[in-house]
Amino acid sequence: MNDKQMQSNYIRIVGKINSNLEFSHEVFGEKFYEFYLEVPRLSDTKDLLPVIISERIINDISMEIGNYLVIDGQFRSYNRYEDTSNKLLLRVFVRDILVPDEYELEEIKKHPNEVFLNGYLCKETKFRTTPFGREITDMLIAVNRSYNKSDYIPCIAWGRNARYCEKLEVGDHVKLWGRIQSRKYQKKNDSESYDTKTAYEVSVTKLEHIKTENNRKKDEDNIELE
Repeated sequence: MNDKQMQSNYIRIVGKINSNLEFSHEVFGEKFYEFYLEVPRLSDTKDLLPVIISERIINDISMEIGNYLVIDGQFRSYNRYEDTSNKLLLRVFVRDILVPDEYELEEIKKHPNEVFLNGYLCKETKFRTTPFGREITDMLIAVNRSYNKSDYIPCIAWGRNARYCEKLEVGDHVKLWGRIQSRKYQKKNDSESYDTKTAYEVSVTKLEHIKTENNRKKDEDNIELE
């Protein structure tokens, strides 16, 4: 990964393999596979995160269910056209992988889920309050990638960060730190029943607003979050 990419989109997750490898896609003869990594939270709960990895990175690494991995990479988005609109798929894209020994694992598991993003707000923020009175602001951050591409990452800020982020405008430049979390929700389908789906987002722990640089004149992208 080059320095520019490292500075704008970086993730490290630590966890155990939860599913078998499944073929995802192929680019110029390079095959990519998808699997789920079970990443612990500081509480007793866990996040089940979708991961995409190249066959060239796996090499001799054992990808058996239950094995622990340390993954360095990026949090990427992919468009899927469905029902006349674009859906946003989010995946952890592996750049490097490590199989820790027992001693390393105990140390590394103290920080199992870390994300840094450097990008621009590309949708209007949405402020809300949970039934328990917690203040939350939903954001969508565009992070530049190579070859004139961008990743669109849903993020949520809490408490005083939520109140601050509510006032941000489309095009504002932000840097943020946090972790990826998975969240179950119900969505009504065409038969008027409900399907259980999983959303992925970055839970923000620290945010920096770069007031001297913004991109407010650019049009926002028409992306529908699933």
